[in-house]
Amino acid sequence: MSNNCLRRLTLCCNVEMVQVVAGVLQSDGKILVGQRLARQSHPLKWEFPGGKVEPGETPEQALARELEEELGITGASGEEMVRYHFTYPGKDPIELIFFRVREFSGEAQNLIFHDLRWHPKYRLAELDFVEGDREFIHGIYTSAYGNHD
Repeated sequence: MSNNCLRRLTLCCNVEMVQVVAGVLQSDGKILVGQRLARQSHPLKWEFPGGKVEPGETPEQALARELEEELGITGASGEEMVRYHFTYPGKDPIELIFFRVREFSGEAQNLIFHDLRWHPKYRLAELDFVEGDREFIHGIYTSAYGNHD
């Protein structure tokens, strides 16, 4: 089955599923992560910058928009690393899509988070991440997601 056919099948079957994009920005062996505000759902948990794909948007467009809103950077783009489904207790399943962000303009700044930091890649598991990101955190310790750098 071709990739286009698989993509159409996935889109057909998951029309109602909310997609959430996450940007993985890396510099000098560190990855940019944000800590959610105390008043948000999943208070003070860590996450990768990003958010929901809005109706009519592609995941790539949502990534650029979300990173501009959250970090003040523009033109963010990169390649998809992995996607998987996750269900928070009492919620509908979501599809999480992680992108390795290699291109953007500007310098990342904290526009919405309680804390924003460049954290050593191999120490990310020490942070209290939102549950949906934990599978990804586990995968970056291996080459499971094509993460060789």
